Amino acid sequence: MNYVFAFLVAVSIGAAAWKGAPEHAGTVDEFAVTVAATVPAAKVGSAARVTVGEVEYPATVTKVESGKITLGACHAPSGSASVRLDDEYAMKLVSDAAMEQAKKAVELAIGLIGAMTLFLGLMKIVESGGGLDLVARAIRPVMVLLFPGVPSNHPAMGAMVMNIAANVLGLGNAATPFGIRAMQELDSLNKEKGTASNAMVLFLAINTSGVAVLPTGVIAVRAALGASEPASIFATTLAASLANTVVAVLAAKTLQRFFRGPGEDRAEREKLVPLDFVPLLGATAAMLALVGWVYTSELASTWIVPLLIGSMVGFGLLRRVKVYEVFVEGARDGFNSATRIIPYVVAILVAVGMFRASGALEVLVKVLSPPAQLIGLPPEVLPLALLRPLSGSGAFALTSDITKTYGPDSFIAQVAGTMQGTTETTFYVLAVYFGAVGITRYRHAVPTGMLSDLSGVIASVIAVRLLLGGP
Repeated sequence: MNYVFAFLVAVSIGAAAWKGAPEHAGTVDEFAVTVAATVPAAKVGSAARVTVGEVEYPATVTKVESGKITLGACHAPSGSASVRLDDEYAMKLVSDAAMEQAKKAVELAIGLIGAMTLFLGLMKIVESGGGLDLVARAIRPVMVLLFPGVPSNHPAMGAMVMNIAANVLGLGNAATPFGIRAMQELDSLNKEKGTASNAMVLFLAINTSGVAVLPTGVIAVRAALGASEPASIFATTLAASLANTVVAVLAAKTLQRFFRGPGEDRAEREKLVPLDFVPLLGATAAMLALVGWVYTSELASTWIVPLLIGSMVGFGLLRRVKVYEVFVEGARDGFNSATRIIPYVVAILVAVGMFRASGALEVLVKVLSPPAQLIGLPPEVLPLALLRPLSGSGAFALTSDITKTYGPDSFIAQVAGTMQGTTETTFYVLAVYFGAVGITRYRHAVPTGMLSDLSGVIASVIAVRLLLGGP
C-alpha cells in the first residue's frame, strides 16, 4: 500500500504540472474580453490571464452566461486572445481536492462511529449468548476449507460470516462493523503484528470480491429512470459476483506462496460428515427465502435492519444475557475502532481525490480504451471500471450518470449496473480494515484485490451478454 499511495500522489502532482490550465479562445474589445464557450469553472470574481501575442494581462470574470463568459479590468489591446482561468489550473484543482477529501474522510469516519457503535454493541450481545458459535457451525464446512488456520469455534469465524452475510444483503453500514470485528479477532491469532496474515488477506479478498444478492441502490436508480425491468441485473450481478469471488479466493491462495508473512498454525482439520452440511443447507435456504421476500415485496428492504436489531436483542434475552450492559461494552469498542481508522481513510481518499482532479484518470482511460474493447467492455464504462476500486460514492454517481445518459435498458447501462454491484472499493476497504488493527504491511492483499477487480469487470460483461443479451 505504501507504493500505491506514493504512486497516486506522485502521478497526480506530475500530471497537474504537465497539464497546467486549458486555453480558451477570446476576443478583446474595449477593455472587455469575451469567451464564447461554456467554462464550468468560471465564477464571477475569479481571476484570469489573457494573452495577446506573447504578453499576458490580468483580468477578472465579471459575467457568466450560458455559452459565454465576460472578463473585465483587462488592459490588453483589441483583437484575438487566449484566456486561462486560475480556477482551472490543474495544480489548484489538485490542491483543492486534497483539502476537500481530507475533510470528507474525517466526516466519513465520524459518520461510521454511530453505525459501528450500534452494530458492535449488538454483536457483543450475540457473542455473549453464544450466537457466533451457532453461526460458525452453520457454515463450518465452507469455512474449515477456506481458513485452515482459524479454529472453527473461534469468534473470528462468526464475525466473518456476519460481515459476508451483511454484504450479500447490501447492508453496508452493518457489514463494516462486523468486518472490523473479524479483523480484530483474526489479529489475535496473528503471530506478527503489523503484517497481514493469510487469513486476513483471504477474508478481505472475499469481502472486496463483491458478493451481492441485493444491489438495491442500482435497482433503485434503474427504477427511477424508467427501466422496463429494474431488477433484471439481479441475475447478472449474482452470477458475476460469484465468479469474481472464486477468482479472488484462488488469487489469495496462490499469491500467499510468493509473499512471506507470519506463519500460521493450521487448526486441526475437523472431519466432516453429511450431518454437518444440514445447518449449511438450512442457512442457505433461509438466505434465499429472505432474498425472495425482498424482491417480491416493496417494503421488505425497510424491514431488514429493524428485524436484524430486534432478532439480535431478542436472542440475547432468550440466552439470559444482560443486553444493556453487554451492548454498552461492545459499543465502546465500536467507538474506539471508528476513531482509530481516521488516518488511514484520510490517506487513501486524499490520494484518490488528487488523482482524479489532476486529470490522470482521464489519460488512463484513453490509454486503456483499446485493450478494454478487446474484452467487450464498452469504452463508456471504462471510467467506472477504473474508479470503482478507488471511490464508492464517485463510482455510484458515475453509474447513475451512465444509466441516465444511455438509458437504463441499454447494454452499456446494464454492464455498468452489474459492475457496480459486483466489484468493491478495494483500496478503501483495505485502508479501513487493516487500519483498524494497525496493519501496515499488506503483503499480497493489493494484487489480490486488483485481480479481483479485473475479474469482476470481465465477469460483468460476460454475464450481461449471456443472460440479458448484447452487441
